[in-house]
Amino acid sequence: MAMTEAAVRLVSVTKDFGAVRAVDGVDLSLAEGEFFSLLGPSGSGKTTLLRLVAGFERPTTGRVELSGREVTTLPPHRRDVRTVFQDYALFPHMSVEQNVAYALTVRGVRKAERLARAREALATVRLDGFGPRRPAELSGGQRQRVALARALVDRPAVLLLDEPLGALDLSLRRRMQTELKDLQRTTGITFLLVTHDQEEALTMSDRVAVVSDGRIEQIGPPVEVYERPATAFVAGFMGTTNLLRGAAARRVVGRPGTFSIRPERIRLADLAEPAAEGERTVTGRVAEIVHAGAHTRFTIALPHDDRLTVIRQNLAGLPPSVRPDAEIRLLWDHDDAFPLPS
Repeated sequence: MAMTEAAVRLVSVTKDFGAVRAVDGVDLSLAEGEFFSLLGPSGSGKTTLLRLVAGFERPTTGRVELSGREVTTLPPHRRDVRTVFQDYALFPHMSVEQNVAYALTVRGVRKAERLARAREALATVRLDGFGPRRPAELSGGQRQRVALARALVDRPAVLLLDEPLGALDLSLRRRMQTELKDLQRTTGITFLLVTHDQEEALTMSDRVAVVSDGRIEQIGPPVEVYERPATAFVAGFMGTTNLLRGAAARRVVGRPGTFSIRPERIRLADLAEPAAEGERTVTGRVAEIVHAGAHTRFTIALPHDDRLTVIRQNLAGLPPSVRPDAEIRLLWDHDDAFPLPS
């Protein structure tokens, strides 16, 4: 993505908590109007990075910039950013409208203007007419939208989202993913999302940074990070993969090194089916079949205790030989075994 003036820039940022280094020399730039995700497991440092941008933490070393202005030592209220947390933190004794307008009330904005802006923010998140209600009268998804409206009401340059969908059920979470992306496109505000959910990052982001042990392992568009992982950690964390090293790589892939093969790239076939030109093939035994709604996951036991996972969309029938304990053939294109640094 072409970068002009970065909405957010971290320059050689580290953060220590006593003897623990939570962020280790991170350089990062977010473009204006970009939806960017920090993806990683618990304890990887992604939330600390968000708190450094928000001003809730100060870096041990390095620099934080917003729209070209250094803000490293500025407190949160002097930064043009707002944060939406997982628990929403709505005031139960206030109406929805009062919750949304709270920041404007603290700043002394006139009543007529703050109510107009609160209603505009509620309309942006599709909650027209909900202003008089209390948070307890709303569903989880509606409370999430109120928290978004409250963060958007004073039109920040950057919106920080700290695991905002974690408390929602699966179907609502997926619907909110679409709505968040639509909201970001509509407002043009730079969104920075922290999540451990690969589906969220893949669904919503323009770019993703995969974080591990306080460092950024890879940055890129979701498709690139998924299809061409830079490290074994990225391959394993960004979705499901078959990671093959050493002797297993030589046996299964036919080459030395470390390789990632995505399970949806592997084809199941009868033993009699030959490999086409450019395909690699191995035979194995069906050790497990797990039906997971739209797809089925197969675990295939190979000789020498090697195993491969295969994921197949439930669109058509399987070859007759694909049943528990049956011997079958696996095929994939040579290029689908993606090489990784050893």
